[in-house]
Amino acid sequence: MKAAGAVAATVLALALQTTLGRFLTIGVFAVDLVLVVVVYVALTSGAVTGLLTGTFAGLIQDALTPGSGVIGIGGLAKTIVGFLAGIIGTQFIVAQPLPRFVVFFAATLLHAVVFIGLYVLLGLRTFGAPYAAQAGQALGNAVVGVVAFQIAEFLPGAVERRRMAKGRIRR
Repeated sequence: MKAAGAVAATVLALALQTTLGRFLTIGVFAVDLVLVVVVYVALTSGAVTGLLTGTFAGLIQDALTPGSGVIGIGGLAKTIVGFLAGIIGTQFIVAQPLPRFVVFFAATLLHAVVFIGLYVLLGLRTFGAPYAAQAGQALGNAVVGVVAFQIAEFLPGAVERRRMAKGRIRR
């Protein structure tokens, strides 16, 4: 069941990222929904699920991104990030918004280091100095990730609270 949810969330994030990608960037602030899903799944399900989700999401995102060059670099970067985020999620208590923010922020920076580093190391592309853009994307991903966690934790309880409130009113 968790695998189906991870695949569905990844497919939804890929669809939104490829169709609405230009709207997810405001100045230096950008959001990589696919990376947010990979880190979210890794934190909630563990290292192996994070690794598999990162591989699946990264390879498909590489294939769907026009002009990406080499298929697999994004997949490798997301695989590494998913695995490490899963390990962090199992080894440390990441149940509050601030630790989650830090994990999403650091995961985005690690993804950028691996992604840009591989492209530069292989001599495929140069990036200049994308520090502001990467910091903006890390901030955007961290905010979206924390909000996603808050919504996911609020929704199941909200339905139950609504039922309880209706039951009290009827009596």
